Amino acid sequence: MKKDFGLNVETFLGCDKTIEEARIVLFGAPFDSTTSYRPGARFASRTMRAESYGLETYSPYQDLDLDDAAVFDGGDLELCFGDASRALEEITAYTRKILKLGKLPLMIGGEHLVTLGAVRAVAEQYPDLCVIHFDAHADLRDDYLGAKLSHATVMRRVWEIVGDGRICQFGIRSGERAEFEWGRAHVATRRFDFEGLEEVVSSLKGRPVYFTLDLDVLDPSCFPGTGTPEAGGVTFQQLFDAVMKVGTLDIVGGDLNELSPMLDASGASTAAALKILRELLLRLESKYLIAK
Repeated sequence: MKKDFGLNVETFLGCDKTIEEARIVLFGAPFDSTTSYRPGARFASRTMRAESYGLETYSPYQDLDLDDAAVFDGGDLELCFGDASRALEEITAYTRKILKLGKLPLMIGGEHLVTLGAVRAVAEQYPDLCVIHFDAHADLRDDYLGAKLSHATVMRRVWEIVGDGRICQFGIRSGERAEFEWGRAHVATRRFDFEGLEEVVSSLKGRPVYFTLDLDVLDPSCFPGTGTPEAGGVTFQQLFDAVMKVGTLDIVGGDLNELSPMLDASGASTAAALKILRELLLRLESKYLIAK
């Protein structure tokens, strides 16, 4: 695991402020050892940094520029690929360090299990934490093939931390029957799209929120580069609009995960992930940038 907050040789586009200057700390969690179908998400953060220079720092959507934002790119954690528990402990420890400095942690996965490591740390600081979850999959299994720690069980493990009524899921279109039956009593699940998001955002105003974005919420026709593609997803524009809404909340931590860049030779999936990350960073920074 990284021991300090020294500058990287390569950073995500425009995210080259020092740790002292930064309000947001971006970092990678290159782990995909529990991936149940097609691996490759461990390469997402490295690829996204390299490919980010195909973007502009300026967003015509928001009329804001990453060059003006206060973001430090902490690089990638060195995670143990063969031990999920140990990898999660290292993610938790690093996230905890970010929070102790008064910064907002924003993680690039990796498979979705990495979310659990970050949520453990964020929930320590914010006991009343709520979670907004965009995904194609419910991820509410109690175990997957006997394993409690899996990208298929991650939201069940998160629920064990935050409890009933604190997780709001959107875009869900896949899961076993037992997941949906269990979920009805414990989490709020909106199937297929983002209907009801405005009401959820309004209800969470003033509360600390962790935002986890599994990119396979997108339809594979526009985002094929993911380990478990699921037909019937949302469009890029729908996701962008939803991210803009969530970004108005008091986001105290977040992640973007499940890009497997090598599964899309065209690079279109990476390009979509890059633009969503740029716009999320700027949305989180917007109250400071607009005030300048």
